[in-house]
Amino acid sequence: MSRLVALVVFTFALAPAARADWPEFRGPTAQGHASGTGLPTEWAEDKNVAWKVPIPGKGWSSPVVVAGKIFLTTAVPQGPEKNADQSLRTLCLDSKTGAVVWDKEVFSQDGKTAPGIHAKNSHASPTPFIDGDHVYVHFGHQGTACLIAKTGEVVWTNRELKYAPVHGNGGSPVVWNGKLYFCIDGPGRRELVALDKVTGKVVWVAKRSQPAKKAFSFGTPLVVTFDKTTMIVAPGSDVVNGFDAETGAEIWAITYDGYSLVPRPVFGHGMLFMSTGFDTAWLLAIKLVPDGGKVTATVAWRTKQDAPHDPSPLLVSDELYTVSDSGIVTCFDAKSGKVHFRERVPGAYTSAPVFANGHIYLQNETGTASVIKAGKTFELVATNKLDGRVQASYAADGNAWLIRTDKFLYKIAAK
Repeated sequence: MSRLVALVVFTFALAPAARADWPEFRGPTAQGHASGTGLPTEWAEDKNVAWKVPIPGKGWSSPVVVAGKIFLTTAVPQGPEKNADQSLRTLCLDSKTGAVVWDKEVFSQDGKTAPGIHAKNSHASPTPFIDGDHVYVHFGHQGTACLIAKTGEVVWTNRELKYAPVHGNGGSPVVWNGKLYFCIDGPGRRELVALDKVTGKVVWVAKRSQPAKKAFSFGTPLVVTFDKTTMIVAPGSDVVNGFDAETGAEIWAITYDGYSLVPRPVFGHGMLFMSTGFDTAWLLAIKLVPDGGKVTATVAWRTKQDAPHDPSPLLVSDELYTVSDSGIVTCFDAKSGKVHFRERVPGAYTSAPVFANGHIYLQNETGTASVIKAGKTFELVATNKLDGRVQASYAADGNAWLIRTDKFLYKIAAK
């Protein structure tokens, strides 16, 4: 990526994220729900595209947006060779025009010594997190950083937490109550890390006590408050743990057979819904149970039929929706696991589905989006196509969608 200077000088204070903003992976509630009532259901290269801007380099992080400013990360090779050094960068774009406000190199990665990545991965796959006037970016084993949202100035970096990844990085960071959390799941190091969000220093490290046969995953934590207990739910290889958000003490653990886990859990009805990764994915409904001032967990129901390996589940009221990597959409009764419908949509899937204004939005890897009506019966509303490959997930900017392809960022808004 060219080392662009700021094209726009602006003065604004990023307020705490409103529901119309999208400050982290899967939005303001981390559940994949967008609040805009005018979000379009139809688009194409020549329809409802407000703007389309090139994003140099490669990155599968999803965009985030607060107060009219969009942030995303990318990795830009510094040469044509396969093992070229990578410039790991963060960009800020103006939501109205798509103009680049600033473009900052956060880390430089030595391509000759960096571990290889999976063909579907990138060196910039974790999604940023916006908190107040700061944007937090994470590049897995390459490091974590805090930047000033207005200017891109780096406040702190942390590259202490070295580990040997398998297939690269993936899990996104989460900020809550003064701490930044992320999972490390690689051979020899399996833990949830809490950093001080102001200084970047390690506050605590919660190690997974359960063994794993293949100790690599790409889980994104979820903050859950249940029965007056706030916990960080941290999915990983062969286990999902609930850790105390303040101390890192383990509260509960559920084990399974699964590795290379990607989907982020969702929470509702006192239950967590998650998928367990490879080789055979299982969809688990984990019920949290009050137990004399403590919290325990048990599996309420499970299924392996068309459970996703990559796309996260989506909970809307009493219905749980999943899309498998091969394009099977299933609607479950969330409490019982009863199947309301199971239907195929075109293509292969990595991106997480989202819900907005009575519709479920799906996005396949070749740029085709299927929009279905939310409910217990399958009803296809629209099929939309953009050019390029898509593995990033949707972000909502008020009444517009942000969609990242392998080469462009699109703003989709009804005209």
